[in-house]
Amino acid sequence: MTATTDGSTGATLPSRAAAASDTTLTTPEAAGVPEAAARAARRATDFLLARQDAEGWWKGDLETNVTMDAEDLLLRQFLGIQEERTTQAAAKFIRGEQREDGTWATFWGGPGELSTTIEAYVALRLAGDAPDDPHMARAAAWIRERGGIASARVFTRIWLALFGWWKWEDLPEMPPELIWFPGWMPLNIYDFGCWARQTIVPLTIVSAKRPVRPAPFALDELHTDPANPNPPKPLAPANTWDGAFQRLDRALQQLRKVVPRRLRRAAMNAAARWIIERQENDGCWGGIQPPAVYSVIALHLLGYDLEHPVLREGLASLDRFAVWREDGARMIEACQSPVWDTCLAAIALVDAGLPADHPQLVKAADWLLGEEIVRPGDWAVKRPQLPPGGWAFEFHNDNYPDIDDTAEVSLALRRIRHHDPERTDRAIGRAVRWNLGMQSKNGAWGAFDVDNTSPFPNRLPFCDFGEVIDPPSADVTAHVVEMLAAEGLAHDPRTRRGIAWLLAEQEQNGAWFGRWGVNYIYGTGSVVPALTAAGMPVAHPAIRRAVTWLESVQNDDGGWGEDLRSYKHVREWAGRGASTPSQTAWALMALLAAGEKDSPAVERGVQWLAATQREDGTWDEPYFTGTGFPWDFSINYHLYRQVFPLTALGRYLHGDPFERQLLARTLRPRTAAAKPAGSPLAEAKGS
Repeated sequence: MTATTDGSTGATLPSRAAAASDTTLTTPEAAGVPEAAARAARRATDFLLARQDAEGWWKGDLETNVTMDAEDLLLRQFLGIQEERTTQAAAKFIRGEQREDGTWATFWGGPGELSTTIEAYVALRLAGDAPDDPHMARAAAWIRERGGIASARVFTRIWLALFGWWKWEDLPEMPPELIWFPGWMPLNIYDFGCWARQTIVPLTIVSAKRPVRPAPFALDELHTDPANPNPPKPLAPANTWDGAFQRLDRALQQLRKVVPRRLRRAAMNAAARWIIERQENDGCWGGIQPPAVYSVIALHLLGYDLEHPVLREGLASLDRFAVWREDGARMIEACQSPVWDTCLAAIALVDAGLPADHPQLVKAADWLLGEEIVRPGDWAVKRPQLPPGGWAFEFHNDNYPDIDDTAEVSLALRRIRHHDPERTDRAIGRAVRWNLGMQSKNGAWGAFDVDNTSPFPNRLPFCDFGEVIDPPSADVTAHVVEMLAAEGLAHDPRTRRGIAWLLAEQEQNGAWFGRWGVNYIYGTGSVVPALTAAGMPVAHPAIRRAVTWLESVQNDDGGWGEDLRSYKHVREWAGRGASTPSQTAWALMALLAAGEKDSPAVERGVQWLAATQREDGTWDEPYFTGTGFPWDFSINYHLYRQVFPLTALGRYLHGDPFERQLLARTLRPRTAAAKPAGSPLAEAKGS
């Protein structure tokens, strides 16, 4: 593989030529950019329509990194349910992701990462790879050079402790009594983001039980000194946050020695009830893989056998995260994204000119309406009086609807001419009411919870695996503002508070930080369309600064790209990276919303999309442009490369589909007649 050097870090990035070497490019003909855009949009539309499920949904693969696959094998080893076909298929995938230097990265083209490399190495040992095999020896040497297992993250060392490869006493303490902390107390479970909460509760049981299964082999080759695998490290100064929490952890280590057994057993049972109450109908927890893995282990340690319905369904749900590839490799998805993919696909198709009453769009709307969540979840701890109404990301996740999906699904449903418009209106009305009720006190919106901004969880020694709180973000807030504007609430005081927050969050260079997509291009591509949809003139200084920034980071080939290193090295990497279809589309969506359709930047961006499209209507995008935790956990949504370019091309060709609708709503008298009295939307407007 050819590569270009990353001058700021010494890492290597695969060249765009290498990434697209199997792509058949189509160059826009002399007839003009609009014609090339229209041809590309038709091809992309046909491709997307052909891949809709018979039930009405779309779902692309959700690719992360090999820790998902490694931990799946470790779980099977721990439970004694390993099976040769699965083991070898997982090992084939893991080997295929190894870099030439023997390491594994957390995103395509990224640098080697220590914990990921350790987990991948151990998984391959479980699959039968020998430590003196060349690919294994390279990995082990690299691991030792970077401090060995002792320098790995806590979660990696927890997995190793399950087999005696690490001492439980050398891990941070997380007591199960945490389940009883009241909401006003720091470090109660609702101080954590929902994804962390679902993971930490079962891990408190695992931490309390400290199980050890016989290790099938030693891992001495992964220690810098096998005789002293965990050399002592000095504590940080006591007057620092790190030092204070390190001392708190030492106190908790001593506390476990004196906690009455009956009290600890009661705490573990309370945690188990909390876990079981949150198991979804499909057997999973929160629709994501990590909490399901740890919940299965925790309940098994408390005596639930593998044939118990809770564990049987939990294990069955984990199998549904597996993607079997044509070459026989098996990849584990950390999550599945059908609701998100479906609403984005519907938006793209309508914006590209597909009739709003097209049968496949109506079928998508039917499926989305059936996925609405109308019962309270964990969010109700902070908003007990708020009526439910929203959508989650996954097939089954009734406990954790999210604000971002709810906004985008509403935008999608509003575009579709459904045969039961009253049903659509009621669902959107409930969504608007719920999203407004989930506004944080600073005027913005997080993804799952209200005011989930405690400074303490991220400082725990236990929580070194990525972001564990859910503060408001510019991209989610922008999507909510766009939804509210589409519902005629652009001038509502709550919408204006969101807009004010967005304006205050703009970076000096004119961009916005992207929390759930990479990175400043995603943030800017989300915010600018929202601001203009809410009535902000394109001549506003904030819009002009955003346009100037986007034009300044456009690549020479006409596309846009941003490497994940922008989360760590902002000055060197913000808005910089190989051009990708999804990021080019985000930049175009912002520029088009800013009135730049006829600008050279837009023309070159559209040309790049048309030229890099394959004959079958697809785009190639090995780069990861989705974000789970900034820098720590990255995502390649395989449908992003399709839906966002189609959306951008559609808006280039047809303009904003809501433009006339929004203008009509702005000119229409703001009376209760806009929606039936007593409807959720009428309540939202009047509350």
